[in-house]
Amino acid sequence: MAERLTTEQIERYSRQIMVPDLGGKAQMRLRDGRVLVIGAGGLGSPAALYLAAAGIGTLGIVDGDKVELSNLQRQILHATADIGRPKVESAARTLTALNPDVAVQTFCTRFDESNGAAIAKDFDFIVDGSDNFATKFLVNDLAVKLGIAFCHAGIVRLQGQVMTVVPGKSACYRCLFKTPPPPEEILNCQASGILGAVAGTIGTIQATEAVKYLAGFEDGLLTDRLLVYDAKNLRFREIEVRRDPHCVACGTAI
Repeated sequence: MAERLTTEQIERYSRQIMVPDLGGKAQMRLRDGRVLVIGAGGLGSPAALYLAAAGIGTLGIVDGDKVELSNLQRQILHATADIGRPKVESAARTLTALNPDVAVQTFCTRFDESNGAAIAKDFDFIVDGSDNFATKFLVNDLAVKLGIAFCHAGIVRLQGQVMTVVPGKSACYRCLFKTPPPPEEILNCQASGILGAVAGTIGTIQATEAVKYLAGFEDGLLTDRLLVYDAKNLRFREIEVRRDPHCVACGTAI
């Protein structure tokens, strides 16, 4: 671990350092931590902002899209003046303005089978803010293979769901969803809508999971359970997820 926190860092993170479960040593672990955020959209925006504010040392942002007007209702990394610009450029500018201590690495590309492993391999934790099942399954399979903990999330309309996977210790995404659903059953934000604040709630939970993991207290992580959020009735419920020994990604009996 590198040198002690500077006086300026102690002041910046003072309210966080005061938390009994965190403290100065945990703050140093956050400073030395590396988190990859896949998608600078509805989930990735709040997650990245809170991770930068928390003092994560290195943030990787993966997104191949450009900012559109319809993004601004929920993708709070971006502003009206950013319309037409690559999302990773807008994201890097916003995050650096918030906390210049954070090293922002940008990947202006779609996270796919051709580049996923090369991008993810040097990070300690992945925040999956992708908006399609193909990427979500790819993130799971690569993370399990590389031994990188990650937090999955999905949002649509007034609902969200989130769970954390620690390879070798917990159930993975494929233990819960073995294969993508048929195309006719898939709801997405573009076709079905999304309340921006729902993305904020779930993305913030993802950031919290990353901070907890890097800070060194894993006991309370959202492992082996899927947290489901119903914003319409403002209720949370948990679904138990058991590790499948025959899982094609993390199974031990195949």
